[in-house]
Amino acid sequence: MSLKSLNLAKRLTSEQIEHLHKRFNHLSGDQPTIRQEQFERVPDLHSNPIRAKIIKAFFDKRNLRTGTGGYAEEINFEEFLTIMSYFRPMEGKMDEEQVDLCRKEKLKFLFHMYDSDNDEKITLDEYRSVVEELLSGNPHIGKEAARSIADGAMLEAASMCVGQMTPDQVYEGITFEDFLKIWEGIDIETTMHVRFLNMDTIASCR
Repeated sequence: MSLKSLNLAKRLTSEQIEHLHKRFNHLSGDQPTIRQEQFERVPDLHSNPIRAKIIKAFFDKRNLRTGTGGYAEEINFEEFLTIMSYFRPMEGKMDEEQVDLCRKEKLKFLFHMYDSDNDEKITLDEYRSVVEELLSGNPHIGKEAARSIADGAMLEAASMCVGQMTPDQVYEGITFEDFLKIWEGIDIETTMHVRFLNMDTIASCR
């Protein structure tokens, strides 16, 4: 086991590690690795309109901390622990610095889910893609309406992060620093959960 995994595991009881390992084996079919298509069979993901993006995020090398871009074909238990670390609840015993670090790690995971081309910016097209998928199950909101919602949100992001823009100025996209500003004061715990894995206890952010 690597030093990173030891740092994760030392904060868990033997019961918690066993629980995580059982979940891993259930998903993998008792194999040493899990592939993307095995996540696609998780029942609670079936009705999620952005399930494809969620699953890809589990295999994103940036989230696995094994690379700056691209996707792994499969993940082992050590990598599974790394991914689950992003979903740990921010407990009351954490100090302010730990809470800030944990929040940034969670937001980085979300940022990577939007930033599909790994260029460290969420472009208008990428944001439109997520919004269209999120609203795809609503029969009252068509594709054009979803695009308008995405466009309006991107303009709001630009005004919040760049300020007053000149008519010829182009907002190239949301950087991670912009993303942090946009999410300031918003409860990340409600967004970052893993009900479909039924995890009550998972590894810490570091």
